[in-house]
Amino acid sequence: MATRKNAAGRLGFAAASLLLATTGMALAAGRRRIEAERLQTKRLELEERAARRRALAHQQRMHWELLSRAIDDPSLAAVIDTYDSRIPEAKRRQYLYANAWYINLYHLYRAGILDQEQFYGHARELFQNPLMREYWQASKGQRATLKAVSDEARLGRMVDSLIKELDEADTDEWWVVGDPPSD
Repeated sequence: MATRKNAAGRLGFAAASLLLATTGMALAAGRRRIEAERLQTKRLELEERAARRRALAHQQRMHWELLSRAIDDPSLAAVIDTYDSRIPEAKRRQYLYANAWYINLYHLYRAGILDQEQFYGHARELFQNPLMREYWQASKGQRATLKAVSDEARLGRMVDSLIKELDEADTDEWWVVGDPPSD
């Protein structure tokens, strides 16, 4: 009887050990599968972000190409000219060029090359130029068509505030005017 109990005990212990080992292996396999899925999701997210950046870079090149043609050829500029018709042609061409500079800054932000604070700093420098400010005022109607919650509209409002602060500043040290936003 003692031998049976001993054998049954050993058998029970072996079965429990086997069950524990099997459970442990299943848990480890589950963890590996979860980790592999997490890595796959991360890889897909990175690929999507890279594709979006490539698309933004392509869009920026296309925008510049189209604007360059419009700047070089007034007959092409007429296609996209939404400025007041009393503005002389040379001034409208300057506005198109100013738009190219602003859109370049905007694309740098969208591509993640500049953060919001850096965007602000570059905008502060860019809008020191009176022609840039004229362009900004002349293009106010174009910005009014943007969705209020869009990045472009939000950054536009930030530039509006920045220009107001620059106009009201009692210092020639434009680089210290305003409080750069933080992300």
